[in-house]
Amino acid sequence: MKRLTILGSTGSIGRSTLALVEAAAPGEFALEALVAGRDVAALAAQARKFRARLAVVADASALGALREALAGSGIEAAAGPEAVVEAATRPADWTMAAIVGSAGLHSALAVLKRGGTLALANKETLVCAGEIVLAAAARTGAALLPVDSEHNAIFQALDTKDPALIEKIVLTASGGPFRTAELAVMRKATPEMAVKHPIWSMGAKISVDSATMMNKGLELIEAARLFPVPEARIEVLVHPQSTVHGMVQYADGSVLAQLGTPDMRTPISHCLAWPTRMPVRVPRLDLATLGRLEFFAPDPVRFPALRLAREALQAGAGAPTILNAANEVAVALFLDRRLGFLDIAAVVEETLSALGAPAAAGLDAVLALDDAARAEAGRIAARRAAA
Repeated sequence: MKRLTILGSTGSIGRSTLALVEAAAPGEFALEALVAGRDVAALAAQARKFRARLAVVADASALGALREALAGSGIEAAAGPEAVVEAATRPADWTMAAIVGSAGLHSALAVLKRGGTLALANKETLVCAGEIVLAAAARTGAALLPVDSEHNAIFQALDTKDPALIEKIVLTASGGPFRTAELAVMRKATPEMAVKHPIWSMGAKISVDSATMMNKGLELIEAARLFPVPEARIEVLVHPQSTVHGMVQYADGSVLAQLGTPDMRTPISHCLAWPTRMPVRVPRLDLATLGRLEFFAPDPVRFPALRLAREALQAGAGAPTILNAANEVAVALFLDRRLGFLDIAAVVEETLSALGAPAAAGLDAVLALDDAARAEAGRIAARRAAA
């Protein structure tokens, strides 16, 4: 029996993971801990259904409500940021890290420090603190498995025995809802338009990142941390069908690709069963019905976020941390209707220009830089909104 902890259990990744657990053979998995942000009702229902030992809500003020919802179940309840990290230190064979944003950094590191297997669905952990995270995994021998469909695809297709034979890796992007939109339309885009992804069903923040293609910029940085390939040999292609999730080109001209229907249960199951595979009831890929596979170079005018991510990766030091923090602030303001869609990338660029690429050695320095970038991005966004 594999004992699991799910950090971010009420989000889309967490729910998909639990769906796989529910469909598995009896006795295959057991739940050690479930962690959610503030949705007490959903968390309590999950904890009862899957008989978790511990349920944690990140919102400290919700502890009373969680205890009430779990009354009589025998399930331990806890709340607050420290409780989230403590949940990550509990004995589990496998942990899903699906807490969105830099908020998931502490708990992901806690898993790696105890030497567990970490399935990473949080881009920001490697973007903000890649060197720290990889060093922690190396010290304890922890396994770090990529859940993002693109990185998981590369993970499946990559032969790392001789990195010199890898010519390039290719990350694919759907292009989001504005792939062919005029800038005038994008300038007036509403949150409802931006989160209406043509292929994937995701949370609001990730959907907006897809619409700006910042998600692919963050994935580019993440890929540079995960795989033995320099930034210059990581390519991004727009692939509207979202069928080819990633490709690896080798020195002999071979290109190995991972294909599948756009369903996150596939990469999650690959990580959940790794190093083997498990049967999953997802729609099967029918290439004859699909008919065609298209690929395009991303438009740098519509999607400046890709350029900003490459520049941050090239600058190194704390630049990726600044990029991510500024983007989180700008996306939140856009979703709150206090910033225009095209202003998201503009705020990120101005923040990077203002703060540069300062050194950020150690987690405390990373978090301090994250705070500084958020404050600067907020000031820049307020100035743009008032103009």
